[in-house]
Amino acid sequence: MILLTFNIINNKRDFKNNYRLNDGEITEITIDNVSSVLRILENNNILATFFIEISLVVTVQPLIKKIISKGHEIALYNADSNITEIETAKQLTEAFTEKLIRGIRQKEVNLSVDALKKLEFSYISNIENANILFPLKRLQRSTEIIEENGVSIIPESISPYSQIPYNDFVFQMVPLKFYQNMVTETLKNEDFILIYLNSWQFTDFEKYQFKIPFYRKYNSGRKMEDKLEHFLQWCNTNELACARMRDFIF
Repeated sequence: MILLTFNIINNKRDFKNNYRLNDGEITEITIDNVSSVLRILENNNILATFFIEISLVVTVQPLIKKIISKGHEIALYNADSNITEIETAKQLTEAFTEKLIRGIRQKEVNLSVDALKKLEFSYISNIENANILFPLKRLQRSTEIIEENGVSIIPESISPYSQIPYNDFVFQMVPLKFYQNMVTETLKNEDFILIYLNSWQFTDFEKYQFKIPFYRKYNSGRKMEDKLEHFLQWCNTNELACARMRDFIF
């Protein structure tokens, strides 16, 4: 089973030279990027889970409703929010979507399981920092889902042979054929693969002059869209099932 997930995060507000965008314009780029992802998912009849960064919940409500209308799952993404901010975002999202928010994803800032359980989250998806050297690390850790105080803790997936993680950076950088081989080999040994991508990876960095590392521009924008499209077509051709997080876990 492939658990395809997307983190909806605005581009960082660092620009080249005198180029500038305001917060509203940056958010519009994020919305356009996610709309492209939704189109690709619909083309391939695949459902996914979208993790919305806490600070964006209020400003992208129409987008959240659009995601749900397409049958996808909404969860929350905690970058640097405190427990009160998370609780407020969860309650607000549940109120205007009339859907329960079961999952939360954390990166680097890890709140306790007990604190998140009190907010009635059912699963936690913890991810790590990914940079240019990250794929070269050989990771030795468990990729099994564990239960802690009634909450499912879902770790990042790792290829059992190459020990390369299935993070956003790896999908963007490695050749698609190699990535497909990773998936094939992993599914021979694991029940699931958790894949995650970030909304900002679909930005046209030639058009929008954000200041980012040169290697992060590689295969971004339209190339990233094409790569995702080809990967999902390959999944369907090979009858590899994809599921929302909540459907697989519960």
